[in-house]
Amino acid sequence: MELQQFYIGGHWVRPSTTEVVTVTSASTGEAVGTYPAATVQDADRAVAAARAAFDRPYGWRTWAPEARAEVMERMAGELRARGKDIARLVSIQNGMPIAISQQVEAEFPALMLEYYAGLARRTPVEVERDALTGGKTRVRVEPIGVVVAIVPWNFPQALGAQKYAPALAAGCTVVIKPSTETALDSQLLAEAADAAGLPPGVLNIVPGDRNVGMHLVEHPDVDKVAFTGSTRAGREIGAACGRLIRPATLELGGRSAAIFLDDADLDLSRVGEALFGATLLNNGQTCFLSTRILAPRSRHREVVEALSALAGSLVVGDALEPATQIGPLATAEHRTRVEECIRLGRSEGAKLTAGGGRPEGVGGGWFVQPTVFDEVDNGWRIAREEIFGPVLTVTVYDDEAEAVRLANDSPYGLAGTVWSADREHANAVARELRTGSVGINGYLPDLAAPFGGFKSSGIGRELGPEGLSGYQLTKSIYQF
Repeated sequence: MELQQFYIGGHWVRPSTTEVVTVTSASTGEAVGTYPAATVQDADRAVAAARAAFDRPYGWRTWAPEARAEVMERMAGELRARGKDIARLVSIQNGMPIAISQQVEAEFPALMLEYYAGLARRTPVEVERDALTGGKTRVRVEPIGVVVAIVPWNFPQALGAQKYAPALAAGCTVVIKPSTETALDSQLLAEAADAAGLPPGVLNIVPGDRNVGMHLVEHPDVDKVAFTGSTRAGREIGAACGRLIRPATLELGGRSAAIFLDDADLDLSRVGEALFGATLLNNGQTCFLSTRILAPRSRHREVVEALSALAGSLVVGDALEPATQIGPLATAEHRTRVEECIRLGRSEGAKLTAGGGRPEGVGGGWFVQPTVFDEVDNGWRIAREEIFGPVLTVTVYDDEAEAVRLANDSPYGLAGTVWSADREHANAVARELRTGSVGINGYLPDLAAPFGGFKSSGIGRELGPEGLSGYQLTKSIYQF
C-alpha cells in the first residue's frame, strides 16, 4: 500500500518533501508499503487548517451538539464499513493478532464516536445556578480549541479514537500524528471522516517523526496536547506544555501488578482466557497489562505452574492467522529491547520457567516466546521497568499487607488486577492500590469509565464523561 498524500483541511494534499518511509510487516520483515515523511512545514499546514476550522464564524465549535453528533455517527458507520481493512492493516504493521484487531481496532473507534455523540446530545452546554451572593450565574462549557493527538503504534486506531472522539464531540478541531510504525491505516480514518461529511480542517492527519511531534506540541496555535506513549517521551511533552501553560493529557507507561489472593481460581479451563487478556494481550504490547505477578507463598508453586502452562499453550504465529494468540513484536528494534530485558532477568537471578527465546518455524518476523520468570525480587530492574512484551515476572508475598505494599512499590500506577473467589474481599484490596484502574478476576477497560494513571503513568483521564471534560473549558457568566 502506498500513501502518497496527507489529509489536511479536508483535502488530500501533497507533502512538502519527496522522502518516503517504508513500512514492514511485523510477521515477515518484508516491506508492505510506503508513505511520505511529514515535515514541520506539513505540520504547520495541518495546524493552520485546524485553526481556521475552529476560528471561522459558524464553524464546528458553534454547531449544536446534536448536529456534531449526527456527523460523528455517520463517521462511525464509515469506519465500520472499513473495519476489515483497518484490522488487517494494523495487524500487518504492528503484529497484533487479527482476532484482536478485528475486535478492538475495527470496532472500538466506531463505539467511541457513538458514545461521545450520545454524550454530547445528553450533556447541557449551559446551566444556571443560584449565586451565593444573590442573583444567578450561568456556567457554560466551550471547546478548548485546536488539539494535537499523538498516537502510539500498539493500538493506533483505538487510542486515536480515545482522543479525537471526545474532542470532536466538544467542538474542537484535531491534528492527529500517527506513529511512524503504523501510519498506513490512517488513510482509512481520513477516508471515513471525509465520507461522513466532517467539515474541512476539523480533522487533519500528518504522519511524522519525533521532531514533527515536538513541533506540534510547541506550536503557538495549538491549545491542547493528548499523548499516549512512553513515560520518557511524556516527560518531554509535559515539560514543554508546562512551559507554555498548555493543557496536556498524558497516558504513559505501566508495570502493573496482579495480586493473586489465597482463594484465587487457577484452573486455566475457567480463567485462562481472562488471565491471558489481563497479562499478555497484543503480544504484551499493552500499557495496562498486569505483568508483575504477586503470588501468596501458600500457593506460589500453583501460580507459577498455571502461568507457565498458559505461556506454553499459546499459539505463536503470523498476525494474520485467525488462530494466532501471540504474534510478533512491532519492530526488530523493539524485539531487541525485549530480549535485552529477558537477558537482564537472567543476570539478576530470576528463574526462567517458560519461554525466554525465539520460537521456531514462524517466519522472519519479530517473534519472542511468551516468557515467565519466577523468584523475582520486586526491587530488581526486571520487576520495575516497563518491558512491553510477552514477559511475566512472579514475586512471592507472605501476607495481604505485603502484597499491597509490593503492588504499590512501583514508579508506575496505571492499572492492576486482583484475583479472588471473594469479590467483595477483592474490591477491598483494589481500593488500597495506588493505580488508576483495577480489574477483579480479569481486566477490560470500560469505555464509559475514566482511564488513566497515577504517578509516572500519566496525567489526566480518557474515556467516560471525564474524557469529554478534558476537551472543554468552563466559563461563568455572572448576572445581577
